[in-house]
Amino acid sequence: MEATRVNPWVACGLIAVLAGCTTYYKVNDPAGSKLYYTTDIDQTKAGAITFKDEKSGSTVTLQSSEVKEISEEEFKAAVKPEEKKAK
Repeated sequence: MEATRVNPWVACGLIAVLAGCTTYYKVNDPAGSKLYYTTDIDQTKAGAITFKDEKSGSTVTLQSSEVKEISEEEFKAAVKPEEKKAK
């Protein structure tokens, strides 16, 4: 049997394309006026959504929500830890 070789440039290109496929979301809880940030949302049969909040690390389920797709830059700015101020 002959093994097939994959061109390293093709493999690198495929990895780059797949890495750029993440979608970023800002989720608003209208009842509690709280914002969440996530990259993956699952919808239940009852219409609720479940996701992992990237800011807190918690799994959140909301019956009512507003979901907006945002840029990677906006997502990273929102989930980065607060920088400690020098005293």
